[in-house]
Amino acid sequence: MSSAPAADGALAKPCGLLRSVASPADLRRLDADQLPELAEEIRAFLIEQVSQTGGHLGPNLGVVELTLAIHRVFDSPRDPIIFDTGHQSYVHKMLTGRQNAFPTLRRPGGLSGYPSRSESEHDWVENSHASTSLSYAAGIARGLQLTGKPGTVVAFVGDGALTGGMAWEALNNIAADEDLPLVIVVNDNGRSYTPTVGGLARHLTGLRTNPRYEQVLGRVRRHVSRAPLFGRAAYDVLHGLKSGLKDVVAPQTMFADLGLKYLGPVDGHDEAAVERALRHAKQFGGPVLVHCLTRKGNGFSAAENHEEDRFHAVGQIDAKTGAAIGGPGAVKWTDVFAEEILKLGAVDERVVAISAAMIHPTGLNRFAAAFPERVMDVGIAEQHAATSAAGLAMAGLHPVVAVYATFLNRAFDQVLMDVALHRCGVTFVLDRAGITGPDGASHHGMWDMSILQVVPGLQLSAPRDGTRLRQTLATALTIDDAPSVIRYSNQQVPADLDAVASDRGLDILLRTEQRPRVLVVAYGEMCGTGVAVGRRLSDQGIGVTVVDPVWALPVNPALLELAGRHQLVISIEDNSVVGGCGSRLAGELRLAGIDIPFREFGIPPEFLPHGSRAELLDQLGLNAQDIARFAVEAVVRERDARGRGVDSARV
Repeated sequence: MSSAPAADGALAKPCGLLRSVASPADLRRLDADQLPELAEEIRAFLIEQVSQTGGHLGPNLGVVELTLAIHRVFDSPRDPIIFDTGHQSYVHKMLTGRQNAFPTLRRPGGLSGYPSRSESEHDWVENSHASTSLSYAAGIARGLQLTGKPGTVVAFVGDGALTGGMAWEALNNIAADEDLPLVIVVNDNGRSYTPTVGGLARHLTGLRTNPRYEQVLGRVRRHVSRAPLFGRAAYDVLHGLKSGLKDVVAPQTMFADLGLKYLGPVDGHDEAAVERALRHAKQFGGPVLVHCLTRKGNGFSAAENHEEDRFHAVGQIDAKTGAAIGGPGAVKWTDVFAEEILKLGAVDERVVAISAAMIHPTGLNRFAAAFPERVMDVGIAEQHAATSAAGLAMAGLHPVVAVYATFLNRAFDQVLMDVALHRCGVTFVLDRAGITGPDGASHHGMWDMSILQVVPGLQLSAPRDGTRLRQTLATALTIDDAPSVIRYSNQQVPADLDAVASDRGLDILLRTEQRPRVLVVAYGEMCGTGVAVGRRLSDQGIGVTVVDPVWALPVNPALLELAGRHQLVISIEDNSVVGGCGSRLAGELRLAGIDIPFREFGIPPEFLPHGSRAELLDQLGLNAQDIARFAVEAVVRERDARGRGVDSARV
């Protein structure tokens, strides 16, 4: 990939040893005693660059030595490296020819914050949803075998990805395939976004904290020189020992019980130790798991001391102190939810909360501090979160499941069959809905309002402002016989947009004096755009009504009646235009026998790149100017058609 300039035309300028590493081959030519210096340079480069662009700083500071060792032992891209999750790939990008492009990180047209197949042949999978790498890796490894191609696949698993059930489904199959050319590198930093939870996390912690571990470590150190082939590695990776001694070191033999060869734990910040372990794993010829212990944020004291998430993801910060640049940020949707769920929970003991490894990012941290016994963090396990919420509802509670909108995709079957089928009162709060910005295709929350349309009985609201979020959340907690959904973006909360009138549950946001011709139905944050469209049409002498349905599902019969009094209906949503709320409304109008021209505005069925919400909405034509232009032209066409006596049933 050629170096891409930043917005101001600047290029990153690596120095020292880092400047000489443009490919994994360059890295392998370095002497082992040069690697500590290179690791320091990489960390300094990461801090300097990510502090300016924002991004996943903490996870990448923690994997410097791991990534160096992997690229020295394996021959990428012949040996595919699959990251899980992909936000741990910054160092990998630096070692594969993309150092100069770091000023463009997560900016439009610039370097992706995740692996990107369009950037480099070294990026095999664009996986930024967790727990998928082992399945990818198993398939690629088997494919290499079947096609007679050389190579060993490396699955780089960390930041809590092993708490996802899909990873364990894959492990179950990998362990049964004894000659699969696959090495699983577990980056165990004890955290996903925040401290990793669950039985697996306790298992890995047990390996690190068992008091017998240090006793045996001392014995291995004293006798390592007399050990056979695996003797040297025994001290470094505490494996290669017979089962009995291994059981003394690590009583929890979970991986071995699965049938996987296990090496570790290894100090993930000791490049030489990791490299030796990986070489042994590669030579074994079958699936091997290498367990590495790392520290998220390693080498940057501000990150190491940040207990909340060790700088998992940062905006622009001071590269020396880690302090956020620009002072306190504006109030975001997450902040409003955090405040309101705390208030509602204080007066209703039935309210409990569930997070899938995102207590802080979804705003549940304040509720968790006040009511720790009423919060469940299930790890990266959205399917389990949804079905366990159904169980809580069956027990008489009202669960609130707070996840990113894009991650609800993974739990659709559970929402449908486990929650809705059983008429369970569960509220799903979807943060980061719509176009989310710099994290790219996998993180845009643009599918939820489409996939949820098919769930019988589900009630869905996309609040337009903070007041409406508070109101709809309170209403959702009273719905005890069906799933309810509230979705909002990761942006600053817009100023309250008050209704000029209400009509049987509909909020009328604008009604012009002219005879109404165009009905604009806007959902959620797009209500502001809807009002702007209405004003432009009014300026052109076109009568318009702008309405917020408040609850998009079920479709309000009053909305159908209102649409029937207009000559053109336009819907606006920051969701896929295919199967979205506009599409549902158009279908309901047809079923009701209301034949009226209708145009849905939404996100086209394509994967969107990273970029700011405003920029992407503008590129997609989801702005007041483009939508109003369509409406004006449609009205003019309709007038001309009437003048010619032509049937204009559809515009």
